[in-house]
Amino acid sequence: MINRRHFLTTVAVGTASAAALAACGTGSGTSAGETGSAENPVTINYTWWGNDDRAERTRKAIALFEEKNPDIKVNGNFTDFAGYWQKRATEAAGGGLPDVMQWDLSYLRDYGQRNQLLDLDTVNINTDAFEKSLLPSGQIRGKTYGIPTSTNAFAVYYDPAKLASLGIAEPDGSWTYKEFNEFLAAVGAKSNGEIFGSTDYTGVWWMFNIWLRQNNIEAFTEDGKLGFTKDDLKKWWNQTAALRGTPAIVSEERVTQLAPKSPFGSNVTATEVTWDNFMAGYLADSGAKELKLAPVPSDDPDNLGLFLKPSMLMVASAKTKFKDAAARFIDFMVNDPEVGQIFKTSRGVPASKTQRDGTTFEGTDKLVVDYEKSIEQYLKDAPEPPIVGFGTLEASFKRVASDLNYGKLTIDGAADAWFKEAEDLIKQNA
Repeated sequence: MINRRHFLTTVAVGTASAAALAACGTGSGTSAGETGSAENPVTINYTWWGNDDRAERTRKAIALFEEKNPDIKVNGNFTDFAGYWQKRATEAAGGGLPDVMQWDLSYLRDYGQRNQLLDLDTVNINTDAFEKSLLPSGQIRGKTYGIPTSTNAFAVYYDPAKLASLGIAEPDGSWTYKEFNEFLAAVGAKSNGEIFGSTDYTGVWWMFNIWLRQNNIEAFTEDGKLGFTKDDLKKWWNQTAALRGTPAIVSEERVTQLAPKSPFGSNVTATEVTWDNFMAGYLADSGAKELKLAPVPSDDPDNLGLFLKPSMLMVASAKTKFKDAAARFIDFMVNDPEVGQIFKTSRGVPASKTQRDGTTFEGTDKLVVDYEKSIEQYLKDAPEPPIVGFGTLEASFKRVASDLNYGKLTIDGAADAWFKEAEDLIKQNA
């Protein structure tokens, strides 16, 4: 396991760099194996995905790290989520991933099993302040490839001002799928179609995963196969069949027009079903004074199927020449209380108790923290890294669901199309 020795960092004055990514996975400055100095620091490359709000917070964190670690310089680079993984695939094929990367659970097994990520058990990162039930989410076959920065959970976002303007009562957080669908239909009807209820929540893989959990169905088996049937998927996509093409659900054409902003962030919908750590981004995009969170619908009030997922992880390239510098940066980003103050809940609720306890949560940030506390009794174990190729499956799930909403596919056709892609991919990676 990870060496849990807490190590000290020196303090001096430095500056942040958000320069374009230099040569990936190699760093620069002193030669490989050396530690660098304030006069001649080593340079590591760090990349992340997110919007401008996350970029600004990340640059502040980098500046703080460089101030406390003058022997290390960090070159930062970011892009949107979709473009992020295209770049990583290209870099991996060329053998040059950046030294340190923000990572998603969906892609951990793909890169970890191909020995493209650094085994973090071989470097010094303090994990004493992490819940032991959360750490396995970054582990594969007994090795640690990712350290969670934070946790998030699924929730229904809603804009209380929009609901009040329509004369619709705020949800109390206890609703069945039928009641939730009726709520979305009421929003669209009372606004005369000017505000839609939501996007189609059945097009989101993780909401489907939650529904499977609510019905005691596993998404994947231990041997890497699908744990649900085609009929299960058809039943899921039928949940919103009556809402498609109505003001309850925004059309796929409109979703495409609004991209890269979401319909909720663009003030086109009154609700959105997604991860709770999107609060800061939604507020920045929408300009709303207040947004609130409610639990997802479930037909079993005792089983909401919810879990805390690492909202993101920190990983390092297996080929980095500066393992110590990479480890110090990761440790800093996941443990330092001042970093918690910078990000608040924009990355999720800090996974490290040290960082969480050192962060002051107020206003909307407190709402996210309080939401996760409110659902503690319903939480199930954090998922382990999904099967190899899961990132592709998740993307194809969204694409096929989009075609369903465009009317290009029937529900039967959509289920057939996705299952064929999934089964072919699983065979390729068997």
